[in-house]
Amino acid sequence: MSFFASPEALIALVAFIAIGSVLISPRAMTVDSFFAGQDNRGHAPSLLTLTFSLVTTWIFSRSLLTAAILGYYYGIAGALAYTAYYLSFLTGMVIISHVRRKGARSLQDWLRGEYGRTGTMTYNFIVALRLMSEVFANLLVVGLIFTAAYGSDRAGDISMIALALVTLGYSAFGGLRASLRTDVAQMMLFLVVFVIAVIAMIFNGFSVSAAFTAPGISGGYNGWVLFAVALLQIPSYPAHDPVMMDRGFLADETTTKRAFLHAFWISAACILGFGLFGVQASLVGAELVGGELIGTWLTMFGPFVYFLIIASLVISAMSTLDSALSSAARLAIDEMQFGARTIANGRIAMMVFMIGGLAFLLVETEDLFAAVAVSGTASMFLAPVLILGLIFNQRLPLWSYLTAFAAAVAGATAYFYQSSELVQTLFGHGHKYERLLFICLAVLVIGFAAGLIGVAMRRRLARA
Repeated sequence: MSFFASPEALIALVAFIAIGSVLISPRAMTVDSFFAGQDNRGHAPSLLTLTFSLVTTWIFSRSLLTAAILGYYYGIAGALAYTAYYLSFLTGMVIISHVRRKGARSLQDWLRGEYGRTGTMTYNFIVALRLMSEVFANLLVVGLIFTAAYGSDRAGDISMIALALVTLGYSAFGGLRASLRTDVAQMMLFLVVFVIAVIAMIFNGFSVSAAFTAPGISGGYNGWVLFAVALLQIPSYPAHDPVMMDRGFLADETTTKRAFLHAFWISAACILGFGLFGVQASLVGAELVGGELIGTWLTMFGPFVYFLIIASLVISAMSTLDSALSSAARLAIDEMQFGARTIANGRIAMMVFMIGGLAFLLVETEDLFAAVAVSGTASMFLAPVLILGLIFNQRLPLWSYLTAFAAAVAGATAYFYQSSELVQTLFGHGHKYERLLFICLAVLVIGFAAGLIGVAMRRRLARA
């Protein structure tokens, strides 16, 4: 067996990335360096740094593997469905631009002005769950890789704990500044191995026409259902991602807009590429090895390309983890004000969120899309708030805001328990993605109805 297909190659890979990340991580010398990503001279990140940081933190390992799995099951429809979520860079750019025009330094700052402490508490609750789910999902992908390599759940558990400790170590050392620095290096390495893997797939019997008409092993219908879900969620989806929102306020507005535009097409291309890895697996008639797509790539592409694909997953996992931890520190200290704005308190916040993410592993789920669906549905309370309130300057009363929030949380809970009789009675007995579509529609209808009624009542009172 080739060295590239051996467990030792995985260990060497993780050790190389871990040591490299530690060596290039700068120590945070100032509070603004730790929380705001400035260098020791107070300079904001450059266009390249901001773009690569946005991309590598959004094409994280969970997304790469999910795109491939959806492509395998639902063909090009599944690959495009997950790629559609990356339109969030464009909607996120619009949200950030409007927030900055209103003089707010963050989305929480704007919500605080509109809805007071209640607005920020509800939003921060969703954001905190999002961050912990990111830690959980990326560690889970690494665990799946090592479980497949060694054929042992114990190996997967050890790999997750080891990666968590290494990432926490260099993240706590340098904060957001370290995250930005490692994002650039990790993104460059990712692009190299990703391009090589794509070229290898193209010369391994890949057909563009076959791939872009492929139905997957389960047919394309549910993939198109997910595509519709993505379109419903992207107006609000970026707003609940603190990593994206944090990076929207680090540089000047022109640099930020250019970074978001470049991040959109680069990340969409990478996600679609991984989706095509899954589509290709379905076209060649590959069967899941041990129920996982990871082992299938080894038999389909051979050991060297398999190693490159796995390297992409591991690199993106570490990059997303350090970004999630730096955003967790800013959320806990700058926004939730759980402690003084010191580097020591930021490091404590990182540790708490890492432990919380590890605790999510006790749920024992391997449905990677579930985390996207649940958090994306919960974030949909922001759609009427942002569209009516931020973009059209129609301030919603607090009861409208809370009604939208309650509907979104109920919708997210319903999808989490989508196999229950009550949820199936309310939203149908079809495929779970059909239920998700109906849940999203219900959340939006309730949220916008509450918002429009609230705006109308406020105007009526103003005229009285």
